[in-house]
Parts: sequence; structure tokens; C-alpha cells
Amino acid sequence: MEIEIKFKSVAWRWALNVLLIMFLIIIAVEIILCVFIHSYYISQTKTAAEEYASSFITPISNCLPENYETTARDYCEEFAYKDKLEIQVLDPNGHLLISTTGFSHEPSSMPDFQSALSSTSDGYFSGKSSVGESILCKTELLYSGDELFGAVRWIVSLEKVNKQIFWTCLFAVLLGAAVLTILFITGMYFIRSIVRPIRDVSSVARKIALGDFDQRIELKANNEIGELCDSINYMASELKSAENLKNDFISSVSHELRTPLTAIRGWAETAKMSIGYDEETVNKGLDVVLKESERLHSLVEELLDFSRMQSGRLSMNFEKFDLAIILAEAADMYKELAKKQKVELVYVPPIDSIYCNGDPNRIKQVFINAIDNALKYNQPGGQILIEQHIEDGCVQISISDTGVGIAEKDLDRVKEKFYKANKQVRGSGIGLAVADEIIKQHNGLILIDSTEGVGTTVTIVLPICENIPEGENNEQ
Repeated sequence: MEIEIKFKSVAWRWALNVLLIMFLIIIAVEIILCVFIHSYYISQTKTAAEEYASSFITPISNCLPENYETTARDYCEEFAYKDKLEIQVLDPNGHLLISTTGFSHEPSSMPDFQSALSSTSDGYFSGKSSVGESILCKTELLYSGDELFGAVRWIVSLEKVNKQIFWTCLFAVLLGAAVLTILFITGMYFIRSIVRPIRDVSSVARKIALGDFDQRIELKANNEIGELCDSINYMASELKSAENLKNDFISSVSHELRTPLTAIRGWAETAKMSIGYDEETVNKGLDVVLKESERLHSLVEELLDFSRMQSGRLSMNFEKFDLAIILAEAADMYKELAKKQKVELVYVPPIDSIYCNGDPNRIKQVFINAIDNALKYNQPGGQILIEQHIEDGCVQISISDTGVGIAEKDLDRVKEKFYKANKQVRGSGIGLAVADEIIKQHNGLILIDSTEGVGTTVTIVLPICENIPEGENNEQ
């Protein structure tokens, strides 16, 4: 049998959901960062150029129109920031008069001058020069009153600035790529630290599901995965224990059924052959058949009760009854058998009647189970003592024996289904589990105290009702 599990890889889901989202976020951040870097460097360039140019423009703007060209030439020769930017002096029509570079050729186009004249912008222009160089320029118009008498144009190269912007943006992109790579590597490591154990868990779980309860997950981790592995290992141990108990139960029940069936068949054949010849053998055979049939009936009823208990259908017919009468009847059932096994059975009746609310037949079944166990695990010359007393609104029925006792390691498990502390003695291992369930449904307790080699005391605690007058009890 093969079990196939189809699922989408956790790593794939993580890459699709988390890594893709992180990639898009980093791309968006990179774009915003590059735009910011470009704006920052251009802004800084503008500020520096304005500052350098102001040392030229301020005195020129204050000169008289008729001295404009002469003054401009003087300042062009003395301009201290020729290595930072170029200053061009223009007439009112935009023709070049002089430049700080010493060249007098006129630019092919001056969009910044045109925009300054039209007042449609702040007079800045960023683009390519006539020789293909990236530049940033601006034109400042000079007025005397309302009359335009000239203009000063500064030009700064953006080649170095653009290189700086490029390398800075490249560094930011590489940093983002590094972050994404680190995120991917650490993420895959983290995912694998989850996926690999889960695959191991899945593999072991499938083997356990196929019945191999010896499988264990060899993973020690101080996290949720480790707790899951420990839980599955514990589950496998419990399943193995339950499987062993089930097998022991089947073996025990098979033996319990086979023994009376063998006796019934053997004595039935013997009695049949003895009809008309040996009436004593016939009668003895029929007695054995009846006795073993009753034993089979009890075992089948016990199995049916266990089945009802497992499915929650263990029915109870509650009524008020005299507990002392039920206990006395259960004790009387085993007096003759105890004598045959040379075990003294002592029943100490109560002084007064003790009334409880419950199912008398089920309570009697519990008493029979406890007395039967006390007799099974006793030895010739031993004793069984049955007594009862009232304490704190409850009746405590104690059934003590001087039998083999129960080992301390088994004491906490004797009420578990299928569990048998002593596999050498007959029994299915479910009688005490059924008895415990019956007593629980009566709001009572079964307590077991035992010392190996000394004996066992089973104490059944049940709540009592107020004593019912004899007349009312008879009516019920």
C-alpha cells in the first residue's frame, strides 16, 4: 500500500509570496532612492552654482546700463570661480557680449534665456550643450527700472555630478541586491530548517500509519518542530503499547473462549457416548456444559459491556436500592467456589440498611468483578474480607485479599482497558475498566491499594441516599 501526498512546496510558496513582495518593495525603494539621490545632487549643484554666480551677478545688476559691458568685462577677467562654472554676459536681445572662458562664440540656443523672458519658468535649463555635454544653466535678467539692459547666464557642467549620481545609485542598487540575496539565503535556510523536519515527520508518520510503530524521529530541536517530533514519537510509543495490549487482549480472549468451548465439546461427546450406559457420566458432563456455558455467557456479556462503554451506550437504570442486599448476594455467589479453592471468604454485614441511587444490577456486576479478581489472585489458605462503612455521606465497600498483590509499576494501569498485570491468570483485562466506568457514572470512585506478595484492597466509594422507611421500600 502506497500513500501519496501532494502539496505545494513551502519554499515555493515562500518564494512566490514573501520573496516576490520583498523584491517589489526593494525595487520601489530603489527607484524612490535613485530619484531622491538625483534630486539631491542637482539641488546641491544649483545651490552651489547660485552661490558662485551671485558674486558676479550682484555687482553687475547694480551698475549703470551705459557701463554694463565695461563692468562685465572687468568682472569676467577677475571672476574667481572660473573652474566651477562659466558666466556669459548677454545684451537685451540675448546676444553674447563676453564670457568668463574668453570665447565669444554665441551659443546655438539658449532655452533658459527664452523662458526667463517669457516668465514661464524659473529660468533653469538642464540638458545637452551644442557639443553634447550635460549642463545645467540659468539666465538672470538685469533691469534698470522697467527697462531690460542685459542678462547674465551661468552654465555648470553636470558630467561629474552625473557620474556621482550614477555611482551612488549603483551602490544603492547593489546594496538592495545584497539585501535581497541575504534575505533569499537566510529565508531558504529557514524554510529548509522547517521543510526537512516536516518531510521527516511525514515519512515517519506514513510508516506509523502502515503499522510500523517502532519508527522514531531522530530530531532534537528546542522549538515547535521539536515539540511536534516529540509528540509524534510519544504517539508512536502509545500506539505500540496499545497494539501490544490489543494483541494480548485478543490472545487472552481467544484463550478464555477456547477453554470452555473445549470443555463443552469434550464433555458433550463423552455424555453422548455414555447415554444409556453411564448416567453418572452423562449428568457430570451436562453439569460441566452448563457451568462452562455460564462462563462463556459472562465473558460475552463483559465484551458487550465493553463495546457499549466504548461507544457511550452503556445503559443504566437508576433506582433506589439497598446496597447491603446487593453486596450480600454477590458474596453468596462465591462462597462455594471459595471453599473449593480453600480460600476463606468473610462477609461482614452492616448493622443498618444502606440505600444508594443507581443501577443495582450494574453495581452488583462491579462487586462480582472485584470478588472474582480477589479469588483468582488468591492462594489456598488465603482470605477475602468484605466489609462496608459510611463516612462523609458515602459508603465505602472494601474487598481485601491476601493474594499475590500488584507490582507498584502496574498499580496505576490496572484500570486501563486490555491491561493485565498478571498474564498467567485467566481474564480478559477489561472487567476492571468496565467496573470503573460504571462507578464513575454513579459519581463514585474505585480505589486500589496493593502490596506485591501481601495482598490487594479494592475500595468502592458510592454516595448514599437517606434511609427509606421499610414500608416505602417494599412499595418500590
